[in-house]
Amino acid sequence: MKSTIITILLALLSVGIEAKVYKTIKNPEAMAHNIHGGELKAREVVFRDTATSIHFTLDYPKGQNFSISSTSFLIDEEGNRYPLRSAEGIKLNSFGESTGSKDFTLHFEPMPKKVKLFDYREADNMRAFYLMGIHDQKTKLKVPTLQEIQTKNPYNVPADWFKTDTITIKGRIEGYNAEQFGFTSMECVFEDVFEKDDATQVLDINPDGTFKKKFQISYPIWQTFHTYDSKVGFDAIPFFARPGETIDITVRKNTQGKYECYYNNGSSKDVERLLKSEHLYQNLCFPLAYFKGKFCELPAIAESTWKNMLYLFNNECRDRHYTPFEAQLALADLLTLYAESILDYGMYHEMDLMKQELRDGIYYTEILDSVEWQELSKMDNYKPLHRIDFNNPLMLSSSSYSHLLNRVQYAMPVRNLVFSTLNINDKDEGMAFEATTENEVKSMQLSYDGWRQLMGCDHDNLIAQVSTHKDFMNNFNDWRQNGWIDELTPICANRYANAYVRQKTEQYYERKMAQKELSTPLPENNVAADLIRSISAKYPGRYLMIDFWGMGCGPCRSAIQSSKNQRANIAKRDDIKLVFIAEERIAGGSDAYKKYVAEWLADEEAICISSAEFSRMQELFQFNGIPHYEVITPDGRRVRDDLRIQGYYNLEMQLDQLKEKLK
Repeated sequence: MKSTIITILLALLSVGIEAKVYKTIKNPEAMAHNIHGGELKAREVVFRDTATSIHFTLDYPKGQNFSISSTSFLIDEEGNRYPLRSAEGIKLNSFGESTGSKDFTLHFEPMPKKVKLFDYREADNMRAFYLMGIHDQKTKLKVPTLQEIQTKNPYNVPADWFKTDTITIKGRIEGYNAEQFGFTSMECVFEDVFEKDDATQVLDINPDGTFKKKFQISYPIWQTFHTYDSKVGFDAIPFFARPGETIDITVRKNTQGKYECYYNNGSSKDVERLLKSEHLYQNLCFPLAYFKGKFCELPAIAESTWKNMLYLFNNECRDRHYTPFEAQLALADLLTLYAESILDYGMYHEMDLMKQELRDGIYYTEILDSVEWQELSKMDNYKPLHRIDFNNPLMLSSSSYSHLLNRVQYAMPVRNLVFSTLNINDKDEGMAFEATTENEVKSMQLSYDGWRQLMGCDHDNLIAQVSTHKDFMNNFNDWRQNGWIDELTPICANRYANAYVRQKTEQYYERKMAQKELSTPLPENNVAADLIRSISAKYPGRYLMIDFWGMGCGPCRSAIQSSKNQRANIAKRDDIKLVFIAEERIAGGSDAYKKYVAEWLADEEAICISSAEFSRMQELFQFNGIPHYEVITPDGRRVRDDLRIQGYYNLEMQLDQLKEKLK
């Protein structure tokens, strides 16, 4: 009876007490979200003394699943967090299929009335939804400049930043059980930009959870070993290492019961806060990289992306308490991603302006907008790149640097400058102009001129020098075959202001010229090599030409489809066998893979392997990109890179020439 009376009294009291609303923001603005292909919008924010409520609209691609986590929180300008309390209109932690648009409300712990700017984050990881920089239309945002950030975080790059040595990544996953975890290896897709071949690294996890991997690098790297097969939510081991270091890492559950990396020594421990950050910069670049507007609209989206990235960076430095070195390393990664996104826009825009059609094995191209097509080659359209210091050696540590380097090397404005000056036919890949040492030197000079204009500098900056070194390695075999290598090598080397880049070019020359063997044996006690040997055993006396391809690779499928008739003739020969190896995450291959193979690779040797197995092939043959081709001799040896067959063009002639050289 007593408890009933108390309950009634409490109910009566609650009727008379209403939550006080002390501020409402209608149609608030926000700086950025990370919904690729959709949008997260805050329609209204209501500040009460009992809760801060946000009315959201989520536009998400139809048919795709999404979920809002109960770990959601708000974070204000000072780094204070306000956890989620309840939700209306949506079930938390439950995946549902999107119908295109969804309205819902989230109630958080109350924020003070004075808060003018805040973020919504679903969780502390880069995959979670977020809406950044929510504010009313009257609030003026203060975004620090790049110069202010650099001044606030002074750091001098050590003199030995560039150095060739090995690193060792070792450690242990506590409580590891292969069946429960779902994986026995992890992969690091790493490219040393001073080496010609890529270097995917496979990290084997022993039954007791220990692991150890040793490989060579040329500068400090910020990379990650990852897996796509995890069953326990743990799928990545990020690390930072300088040449010569051994990094010891323990993976164990934290106080929240989630697996976390703990760094016991070395450079990884020095930047542990950075390695554990959510690292959202790449998501902020999506609107820029995949922008569908014209070049005249690019400056506005580039400017807003730049401000969003600096805003997020400043908040992350504050929240994570970065040291100056961590801040500068994170900033270098930000600059790399930003520059890459601008050049990505140019690349994707070029593709959007073309319509390609395959007829009788030949691709025909139609330019859809000739006026906008001309804009692709105008240097002024890439002015947002001018805010980047491409001499910054810290940028090489970024896992995205190799992508940026590729975009710089093959940027349309630079390519067009070289081709138009030398009267090279782009469609014919330069085969229309006279190949001489004089024209090669002109091409080199024109490339440097183009890079200076593209990046807004008056000197040969570091990325231009590395690009020239990459071009040197790519052209080496042709130059040697034409008898130009001894003349052109010192011309390349003398262009470098950086002594380390010059040393790398000279070392590559010496290493290649010292090669005497035309083929090399596959390694013993190697799973990938054993698979190749087993395939070779099925076709005794034949050369194997292996095509590494994938369903998601347009150039791979193009090469396969356009060469179908030619391959029919090759199938009649008894001295060569074409083998097609693809990565598929579904055992036996997806339905799309099976359908494609039935149409284009029927009666041919088509093998599908898992992601982990494909990574071992990448490590064995040192490649990251596809299509990639390898040739194995009848006695099971790998043919040297400058001799092996490269694709299906004149394949029979290439094979006959190879056989003649290997006699």
